[in-house]
Amino acid sequence: MSFAHRPVSALLLALLGSTLIAGCAGWPGGAEAPDAPIARRVEALLPTDALLLGEQHDAPEHHAIERETVEALAARGRLAALALEMAEEGNGTAHLPAAATEAQVRTALSWNDKAWPWADYGPAVMAAVRAGVPVLGANLPRARMKDAMADVSLDVQLNGEAYTAQQDAVREGHCKLLPESQIVPMTRIQVGRDRAMAQAIVKARQPGRTVLLIAGAGHVDRQLGVAQHLPDEVSFKTVRLLAAPADAAATSVGYDRTWRTAPLPEKDYCAELRKSMGPAKKS
Repeated sequence: MSFAHRPVSALLLALLGSTLIAGCAGWPGGAEAPDAPIARRVEALLPTDALLLGEQHDAPEHHAIERETVEALAARGRLAALALEMAEEGNGTAHLPAAATEAQVRTALSWNDKAWPWADYGPAVMAAVRAGVPVLGANLPRARMKDAMADVSLDVQLNGEAYTAQQDAVREGHCKLLPESQIVPMTRIQVGRDRAMAQAIVKARQPGRTVLLIAGAGHVDRQLGVAQHLPDEVSFKTVRLLAAPADAAATSVGYDRTWRTAPLPEKDYCAELRKSMGPAKKS
């Protein structure tokens, strides 16, 4: 279960004291304007070794932007690889030809359609394949999650304030339904996932090109997520895709840019999670 579709609150991010601003002033050609073409917005972020694109998983417009971002980078010959939270590390399409079928691509990625509907992600994935660009699974394999839960070394991958904020994000992301004894193990999984995605970026990096990572917005927060595990020599930009009204307040802390899309119908994620998990247990 992923909780990355639920944005980290402004309060939690404020703990980190960042002054990063995702503004639109000063960029050529109005590249950051809400109605600017995605290709122009992408161009304004280059050059960079990695572009971390953080989505809300159930926002259809976000999946369209992901495809357009793939196409924009590929058209310039700048796309080194497409890395995905939605597929596990060790899976990839590098051995497939550009003319591979969708079935072949899904098999190569060991795609889990129940967790990640192919209808949402297939267009971006296939755009990369058709461009001759490798698509790779970047997420921590499920088989290694139990080990991650017991891996105390993951507790020191973030500084103290960031680790505390990540724990709070886990609580909030699970609607405070997790027993307290599970907060540290689940935080370790989250950190392990972020570290795995960072390692995938490092392995796929090519001089003069950009690795595009598609993941939940929480994973691309530069203060808590994947960016914390990238070596200093790897340049990166983070973009948060936000489905919200244009006049809605939103923190820019943690992201280089925020690209807004139309708001979605209100949905009680906690009610759904509560139904699937049952009441929280104290321990």
